[in-house]
Amino acid sequence: MTQIFEDATKTDAYIRVAKLAEVQAAGSLLVHKEKHTIALFYSNNTVYAIDNRCPHMGFPLQGSTCKDGIVTCPWHYARFDLASGGTFDSWADDVPCFPVEIRDGEVWINLAPPVNPYAHHRQRLLDGLEQNISLVIAKSTLALLDMGVNPTEPFLMGLEFGTRYNKAGWSSGLTIHTCMMNLLPYLDVEDKPRALFHGLSAVANDSAGAPPEFVVHPLPNAKVDFATLKNWFRQFIQVRDAEAAQRCLVSAVRSGANSKQIADMLFCAATDRRYLDVGHTLDFINKALEALDTVAWQAAESILASLVSSLANASRMEESNSWRYPVDLVAILESAFEQLPTVLSVGKSRQGNWSQTDELVPILLGEDPQAIADSLLNALKAGCTEEQLVSVVTYTAALRIARFHTNNDFGDWNSAHHPFTYANAVHQALRRVPTVELLRGVFDAAMSVYLNRFLNVPPARLPEPKDIVENPEQLLQQLPDLLNRQQQVNQTGQLVANYLYSGGSAEKLMAKLGKLMLRENRDFHVVQEMEAAFRQYSFLGESSAGIHILVAASRYLAAHSPTMRSQGQTYQIAERLHQGDRLFEES
Repeated sequence: MTQIFEDATKTDAYIRVAKLAEVQAAGSLLVHKEKHTIALFYSNNTVYAIDNRCPHMGFPLQGSTCKDGIVTCPWHYARFDLASGGTFDSWADDVPCFPVEIRDGEVWINLAPPVNPYAHHRQRLLDGLEQNISLVIAKSTLALLDMGVNPTEPFLMGLEFGTRYNKAGWSSGLTIHTCMMNLLPYLDVEDKPRALFHGLSAVANDSAGAPPEFVVHPLPNAKVDFATLKNWFRQFIQVRDAEAAQRCLVSAVRSGANSKQIADMLFCAATDRRYLDVGHTLDFINKALEALDTVAWQAAESILASLVSSLANASRMEESNSWRYPVDLVAILESAFEQLPTVLSVGKSRQGNWSQTDELVPILLGEDPQAIADSLLNALKAGCTEEQLVSVVTYTAALRIARFHTNNDFGDWNSAHHPFTYANAVHQALRRVPTVELLRGVFDAAMSVYLNRFLNVPPARLPEPKDIVENPEQLLQQLPDLLNRQQQVNQTGQLVANYLYSGGSAEKLMAKLGKLMLRENRDFHVVQEMEAAFRQYSFLGESSAGIHILVAASRYLAAHSPTMRSQGQTYQIAERLHQGDRLFEES
C-alpha cells in the first residue's frame, strides 16, 4: 500500500488549531478547520493530527483507543499509525494525516493536500482488486474519476487483473466488466461511476484466491503464415488441446495478425461446433474483442489467451440429447451449412431489396426445425444480408422473453435468455467479420430459439399500443416502485410499452432501467440481458420491434427484482465519504 500523505505540497499552509495544554489534558481533541474535521491525539509526548473520519466507513476517530503510537477505530478495529496515517488493515485504507508544529505552546497543522493522490488511488484500486474489497474499489474508482481520469484506465486495470488472476479464464466477471463499460453511454452521469464499480468488483470476485495465469510463449522464430496458424488453432480446439491452441493464438498476435484476422480465428473455432456452452463461449469472445477495442488493443496477448481454455473445454450441443432427439437438429444444420456458399453467391446480386421480416418471424417461432433452416437459406438466397438475417433471429429470441409466461419455472427465464444474448453476440461478431463460418452461428441461434418454443405455451400477450397517456414521464416515475415488489413482470412490460407508445423517450427509459439494474446486487444474466437489449434497440430504433426488445428486457429485470442491495449500500458509503459527508458524527 502507498502512503497518501508523504509531504505537503506547501510549507506555508500551517494554521493554528488548539492550545497544547488542551490536547495534553484531553488526550484527544476534535477541531474543525477549513472544512476539515481533525482529530488531535497526544501520545508519547507528541501531538498528532489525522482526519477524524475512519477511512473504512467514516466513523469518528476522536476518542478512539490510542496506544504506542497506534489509534484503533472502535467500530471495526481498523488500526492506524498516528505518525503517517498508514493502516495496518488493508480493508480500511490510510487515514489522511497532517504535519504538526508546536509554536509557543500552540498546535499548528499543515492542511496542504497530498503530493500524489492519483498514484495513491490507483494503487488502492489494485489493492481492492487483489483482496476483493468492494468498498476500497468503490472509493478508489470515485476518486480517480473525480480527478478526470478517463474510465478506460480503471477499465483496463480490471481487464489486466482479471485475465492475470482467473483460474477459469475469461468468464462472467470480465463479461460483466465489459458490459458495464458498454452501458456507460446509456446511463445518467451519476450512474456511470457506479457501473464501473460493479464491473470492477465483479472482476475481483471472480479472481478471489486465484493463482496467476502464465500465458504460453509464441512459437520461436515462427515464419508460419496466418492461414496455417488459424487451421492449427481450429484443430487443437477440436481435440480440446488448450495449450497448443493458445500457442497458435499468441503466435498469430505476435506475428502481426490484425484484429479482424484474430476475430475470424476465434469465431471460426467457436462455430465449428454447435452452440458452445449454451451461447456463453461466443459471447465471451465477442465481449473480449469489444473490451480490446475500448482499450485500443492494449494487453491483447493476455486478454485473448484467457479465452482459449473455455473455448476448448466448452460443452458442445451436438453431444447433447436435446439437439439430437427426437429431431436431429445437428444433421439439419450440417446440411444447411453445405448450401451456404451457393445461396450466398446467388443472393449477393439481390441484396438491397429484401423486406420479408414479417414472413420470416412466424416460421422462426414455429415448430418445424427443417422449415426454419430452409427459411434462413431462402432469405439469404433472396437477397437478405447476413446482418439483416441475424437481426431477425435476435428479435425472435427477444420475443421468447417478451412472451415468456410467468407460469413457467423461474429457472426457465435463463433458458429464454441465453439464445437472445448469444444471437446478439453473433450479430456484433458478423458486423466485425462477416464470414461464412460465423454465419453458422445465426443458424445455431435459430435452433436454440426453436428449442424454447414451449416457454411460450401459452404465450404472454405482447403489450399493444393502447392506454396512451398525455404525460408519459409520469409512467416512468412509477417504475422504481414497481420493481420494489416481486414478480411484477407483466405490469412492468405493460408500463414500458405504454410509455414508449405514448411517445416517451427511449433514452430516458434505458437510463432508468440501467439505474434500477445498478441498485440491485449484480446478476450476470441480468447485466447481459440489459446490455444486449440496449445494443439491439440502438439498431432497431423507434419501431415495434425496438419496443418489444425493451419490453423483453424490462420483464426480465422485473423477474429478478428486488434482490439484496448490499453492493448499493457499499457504493453509497463510498460516495458519501468521497463527498466529505460526516456519516456518523453528531452535527
